[in-house]
Amino acid sequence: MKARRRLAPQRRQRHDNTSSLADVLAAVRTHHPHADLASVTHAHEEAARWHEGETRRSGDPYITHCLAVAAIVAGFGMPPAVVCAALLHDIADTPCPPGRIAERFGADVAQLISAVSLAQLSALPPDGLTFEIAPPTARPTLEQAVLAIRLADRLHNMRTIAFLTPATQRRKAFETIEVLVPLARITGLTDVSSELQALSTAVLQPVPSAFAVTTRVLALLSLVLPAWQRARWREEWHAELATLPTRKARARFTFKVLLGAPALSLTLRRPASRERSW
Repeated sequence: MKARRRLAPQRRQRHDNTSSLADVLAAVRTHHPHADLASVTHAHEEAARWHEGETRRSGDPYITHCLAVAAIVAGFGMPPAVVCAALLHDIADTPCPPGRIAERFGADVAQLISAVSLAQLSALPPDGLTFEIAPPTARPTLEQAVLAIRLADRLHNMRTIAFLTPATQRRKAFETIEVLVPLARITGLTDVSSELQALSTAVLQPVPSAFAVTTRVLALLSLVLPAWQRARWREEWHAELATLPTRKARARFTFKVLLGAPALSLTLRRPASRERSW
């Protein structure tokens, strides 16, 4: 989701709600327990530097998107170099000088970032794209790495699509169903394929109900929460909604969120609160 606005640089602490750097590192260690993760930490620092002051349409710091994409990619089992590229996948849209990424992270990472921005997914050959069942020591091909980042990018964007215009939502949802869902299925990522299908269908075939069961309603309800907690809870609510198969179940869930949001907001605002209340 590349549309963003740039604010004046601010020296303030960030709250990376969706995924933290610790989450990303833990996911990498799960699949690559002996890998040197210093490059991933440096990539996060680099992304935070160049995306400083940028926000998403939701108002969240743009770095939250980079972390979310990297966490998803790491969960696919991709090695540290691919996770670095995921953290830096939108660096070309910043004032980062040309050649800096290759100098600091190597030509392979720079090439992968460039390929991610230029690749036409519909033109990728289906043979050899499966990477879910590859052994941890296997090095992914360029096409596999590109697809991993693009799938993660679209998955996070679809989870937060409520802040785009209706026309853009429909265009993205249609493209997701036509191109991304089949590719996710080909790679063996059936959970990702199913979630992308559900999120896209919710945009293209919205379900009317008394409680307006849509991601936009949940996004609006998140506004009663502390600003640094909104992205985390929006994504959890949206992901849960996407798994519910019936209109009645979705209505019940949204009504539960509606009733519980004020109490959740009070709990999260307590200084000593560190535990989930739902």
